Amino acid sequence: MKKSEYQKILTGGDLRSLGKANAVVKATKNQEDFDQLFSCLLLTDRLVVMRAADAVEKLSAHHHEYLAPHKKEVLRLCHQETHKELKWHLAQLVPRLPLSATEFKESWALLSTWARDKSNSRIVRVNAVQSLADLVAQKRGSASELSLLIAEIEKENIPSLNARIKSIEHQLKK
Repeated sequence: MKKSEYQKILTGGDLRSLGKANAVVKATKNQEDFDQLFSCLLLTDRLVVMRAADAVEKLSAHHHEYLAPHKKEVLRLCHQETHKELKWHLAQLVPRLPLSATEFKESWALLSTWARDKSNSRIVRVNAVQSLADLVAQKRGSASELSLLIAEIEKENIPSLNARIKSIEHQLKK
């Protein structure tokens, strides 16, 4: 599928709907298709970007290798993005990247900031906390930092964040 075909499929409706993002997931069969889909994240159409991000996130959950060639672009987008719909998907992508030690530190700092930032949507914050837990599971070196962050966020008493925190705490005890 070509980028323009992805754009056509992902266009239409409003931000409350994923449209045909799941159809795009099914139609994306290889790295070349994924690369063309990923290029939709760089468009200016917020709706297409959101739906493409959803498809990229779903595909990369099972195919981390598809995402690896786009590491620099994902990290760049993380530092520039302001739209919550893309930010919450970017947060989910970060732990799937092959991060160097420096990239890991920078990603940890960014996700921690997103998790603490009360101006971010709750979905962005929840996904940032989950991604930090995923990074802890991979590196095992930042569990104490995550615990401090969780303790800080729990004080806000936000049900969606507290529910995810309980799940993470259970996950980390295993």
